Amino acid sequence: MSLVHPINTALCLEKICESNYQKLFRLIPNLRGFETTAIGRTRNKPALYLEVLERNPYTLTIELSHCFNQTLSELMVPAVRIRIYLDAQLAEAIRDHDRPAVDKVYQNPGSLLEIRNYKWRLNYFLQKWLDHCLKTDYCFSAEYQPS
Repeated sequence: MSLVHPINTALCLEKICESNYQKLFRLIPNLRGFETTAIGRTRNKPALYLEVLERNPYTLTIELSHCFNQTLSELMVPAVRIRIYLDAQLAEAIRDHDRPAVDKVYQNPGSLLEIRNYKWRLNYFLQKWLDHCLKTDYCFSAEYQPS
């Protein structure tokens, strides 16, 4: 995962989640408007697939992924599950295709430092991936249905 190890992971994690929120809404400006699924297309790059997993008044949980093959039945990667806190304007990666959710890895709440480090690595990855995606002009529309 990440080779960056901040000294104050709590503060850095909050800042990275704030940054990820801003980047996510720059990438998908009409994110709140999609009910279930959407696809982002651009020239000469793989499409981005958005699936709304859960919608509440103050949170939105989505999965964002690429499909590098012609069919959607293939593995979609990185398949990052993101919880968006609309009121606090934070976006937190809670798992990806390669790593399980935090609550599945750390059952002991006494492992606070390890939990925070795990969250840091997930969200640092999300930040770098969003930076990569923002270099391209993706345009999202509600036209795909997951298989």
